[in-house]
Amino acid sequence: MTMSSSRCPCRPYPGAGSLAAALLAFALPASAVPFRYAEDLAPGIVHPLYTTTMAEARISELVFDGLYTDDPQLASTPGLALSAGLSPDGREMTVRLREDVTWHDGAPFTARDVVFTIQAMKDASTLSTESGRVAWIDQAVLVDAHTVRLVFRQPERRPEDKLHFKILPAHLFPETPIRRTGTFRHRPVGTGPYKVISFNEDNSITMRAVSGEGDPAGLAEVAMREVSDKNYQAKLLLYESLEALVRVLPRDLAVLQNHRKVELYPYQTNSWWYLGFNLDRTPYDEPSVRQAIAALIDIDALLAPIGTGDVVSGPYVPSSPYCNHQVPRFEHQPSQADALLSEAGFVKEARTWTRNGQPLRLKVVSHRTLESSQEVVINLQSQLREAGIGVEPEFLDDASWKARIWRERDYDLVLSQWTFDRSEDVYDQFHSSGTRNFTGYANPEVDTLLEKARTTTDPQVKKTALREVHRLVHDDVPMVFLWTLDSYAAFSSRVHNVVIHPFYFFTWVQNWRME
Repeated sequence: MTMSSSRCPCRPYPGAGSLAAALLAFALPASAVPFRYAEDLAPGIVHPLYTTTMAEARISELVFDGLYTDDPQLASTPGLALSAGLSPDGREMTVRLREDVTWHDGAPFTARDVVFTIQAMKDASTLSTESGRVAWIDQAVLVDAHTVRLVFRQPERRPEDKLHFKILPAHLFPETPIRRTGTFRHRPVGTGPYKVISFNEDNSITMRAVSGEGDPAGLAEVAMREVSDKNYQAKLLLYESLEALVRVLPRDLAVLQNHRKVELYPYQTNSWWYLGFNLDRTPYDEPSVRQAIAALIDIDALLAPIGTGDVVSGPYVPSSPYCNHQVPRFEHQPSQADALLSEAGFVKEARTWTRNGQPLRLKVVSHRTLESSQEVVINLQSQLREAGIGVEPEFLDDASWKARIWRERDYDLVLSQWTFDRSEDVYDQFHSSGTRNFTGYANPEVDTLLEKARTTTDPQVKKTALREVHRLVHDDVPMVFLWTLDSYAAFSSRVHNVVIHPFYFFTWVQNWRME
């Protein structure tokens, strides 16, 4: 596949300048308009084994398929699978694959692709952020060209609910492990409804409907546009230079809601914001210090300027069956915080908390693309400074984030969000050996409960275990749990049949139509 900018009919979007210039940059003849949606930052990689942002997840949903997917009622339904049989003991599943599927480069889809993908994800040297999705599979055995047998570590009641991960084309990889820096990240080949045509000079990505999946009445072409200034995004939609916004800023809701050419679509995201401590760094390895800082934060005041939502008390949102509603949220309690800091040996001198002559200061780090992160961090800085704690904010780009947070763990407090799929599996975030546990959190009781939740076939046992995880993690305060935001997407009224998946957005894009 040749990657070029020849498909892009627009000029690079200006980072600064007049709205008129921006609109001219996006203007297209009506007959040439693809379905254009905006992301704050274009994905740096299109590779389902290394998905770390929702922008990357949305692209993967367009380009790749899994063995199973969700129907509109969020029930697992076959995708690349044709049928399956589960053994009576729940330890094995034989999956018959579709024979009518080809990869975007024309190669046939076979069972070898499924076996290869699972082996690659399980290979520790692949360093996949998605490895936890296959940890429950012991073996993937090739039966014939279109049949694969999956052997599980423990009995499974509904393994199809865990088989939504994306499948890779084995013929494009010589062997495992797979490398994140390989050429596939910029030359992705999938079986999904859209194939990547070009990565463009303005950081946009152009995708075209695969033959048989799109038609002139549908979305024949999809273009992801990078629009880093969210103040422009709503204006570009109003002036018909975009067809969709993935998430509308609260301040733009009223304007868009009253515009006759725009439709708003509410949807729930299974995500929550948090402030995560570096538990390997003094004094944040002390529970009383973490509790004190949590008590100094006015969560409602941080949330108010950026939108509405539900404050969370632990690692499950209030609508989750695993949320422990008996666990109280973190409250703003300055007097309790003062007592805790005093007990930890801090004294307040000239309005500043110190210990052994050293002032208490927090290096607060966030990803610069996290929507509204600057506003939240600046307000947090103001709150803690008033309470006698200094805050040094830093906003990192993608490369610096991976280096500073994931590899070097060079931070005191990190502002970020976790986004989960329907399984709501927090094992990798909170198990002591979890691949996404960058805070250094470790609690043997939590480890045992997370392992039980992964291996049990009894849904009630799982629910009980994870509700206890919710309580324990809250009490240990490895993070200050913040909120899950209310979300609205905005579409041009020319786009019809829109139904948004709560977790991935584009799952049912093949049903969307545009005039």
